[in-house]
Amino acid sequence: MASFIENKLVENFKERDSFSREELFDFFKHYEPELKEGTFGWRIYDLKKRNIIKSIKRGYYTISYKQQYKPEISEDILKLSKFISNNFNEVKYCIWNTNWLNEFSRHQATKTLIIIEVEKDFVESIFYEIKDKLGFEPYLNPDEKVINLYISESKKPVVIKKIITRSPLQKQKENRIDVYSPMLEKILVDLIADERLFYFYQGSELINVYKNVIKKYTLNYTKLFSYARRREREAEIKQFMKNHLYERIKNFIE
Repeated sequence: MASFIENKLVENFKERDSFSREELFDFFKHYEPELKEGTFGWRIYDLKKRNIIKSIKRGYYTISYKQQYKPEISEDILKLSKFISNNFNEVKYCIWNTNWLNEFSRHQATKTLIIIEVEKDFVESIFYEIKDKLGFEPYLNPDEKVINLYISESKKPVVIKKIITRSPLQKQKENRIDVYSPMLEKILVDLIADERLFYFYQGSELINVYKNVIKKYTLNYTKLFSYARRREREAEIKQFMKNHLYERIKNFIE
């Protein structure tokens, strides 16, 4: 009986971007009229644990048919991650490069920019260590002039900046090295919050990136908006999404 209901659940909601807790409760009540709220809570817990549904906002879910985002870890990212781990034990950091956005953008960038974010007290130390010991061209909190005049001409640019507290991060293990990178929720917010750094992904390209991310992967909108709030961009990002993605995200944005 349980597998039958689960199959019906997937069939019923698989074409939906989201469904509410109330809708899920009504679905189960159709098959289990005597279902109590407490038992229903355990149903949700079990479905999430077995990766049949995912939470995307408090009280909203989606079917877990979308693949998990797992970016490609390049040799440069692996080299930098290993260097940071070996020389700055237990420092909180994340690293990624803009080539990851080619999966979502219309125009495919051939030049890559690596971004490293670290705890405030380690920003300068890591900058000088990378500058002195590795074959990269690091830039510390670059302003618009540096971005336009120098980073655009660099062969292996690495931007180093302070990490925002409670940033949404994920961990991957590559060649026995733990690599900490931003989740998609963080990247989407940063593209807007750091528009000067990510100038190439503004305008219509930004819309493409958002649309394609939402289409292909499951986002946790609670995490996204919470991080946007810490970056003081929540209202701006919500308005952007209302303007360009309203039908897909209307349940999460009101």
